[in-house]
Amino acid sequence: MSDSLAVEEPLEIRVRGRSVAVTMRTPGHDRELAAGFLLTERIIRQRQDLVEIAMCRASQEPENTLNVFLRSGVEVDFAALTRHVFASSSCGLCGKASIEAVKQHFPPVDSNSTVAARTLARLPERMRQAQKTFARTGGLHAAAIFDAKGKLLVLREDIGRHNAVDKVIGHGVLKNKLPFDQHILLVSGRASFEILQKALAARISVVAAVSAPSSLAVEFARANGQTLVGFLRGSTMNIYSHPERIVAPTIAKFRSAARGKVVLD
Repeated sequence: MSDSLAVEEPLEIRVRGRSVAVTMRTPGHDRELAAGFLLTERIIRQRQDLVEIAMCRASQEPENTLNVFLRSGVEVDFAALTRHVFASSSCGLCGKASIEAVKQHFPPVDSNSTVAARTLARLPERMRQAQKTFARTGGLHAAAIFDAKGKLLVLREDIGRHNAVDKVIGHGVLKNKLPFDQHILLVSGRASFEILQKALAARISVVAAVSAPSSLAVEFARANGQTLVGFLRGSTMNIYSHPERIVAPTIAKFRSAARGKVVLD
């Protein structure tokens, strides 16, 4: 009996020929992964900063090496880059050089977007239906961007949860669709601090997860104007920060609470 396995291979990202990261990822949508990584690491700020992302033919493994070419006006402080050479698929922060580097500085989200609780409750099933590789392997994380009406704009799968998030953000970068301030980021697992930070870089105002958030993720979301929803399963969800963006008959009593659980009839 044969079994399908999720692929895990290294991807080296070079900027102007210099290596800035090696991350363990599931091959596919690598240009999006690189673009999302560059945005969330503050190496680029907008689509116009990118000239080209191309396979590096000079590498010993060109299929696993990308070289990023930036416009001439973009300054890169290679000495101050926040990541050492290697990051595993399980940890996007493993290569961070310092605590200050981990706590990147992006301005808080200022968005008047709202989403109906019933719309939010339907999103995990829509995400599962679109997870083609997970259905075969059972071994991949997923991240998806939805609009406020629940329309799926992009979904990406990867063995690393942070990579999946970088891919959907990178899709937005390359398609020139940022900011995502009227959109929802849904992740298939837990909501970590890094996922909230990446979402903030893309100006995402609502982050939802089917599992639990970490304490630091909750603290970060509250401080940066992000609505954080956890345990989004079936007809229930927990709202950990900025519940005013979630429209539901019972939401008012949770607006001053540390955590509110919404149950849909």
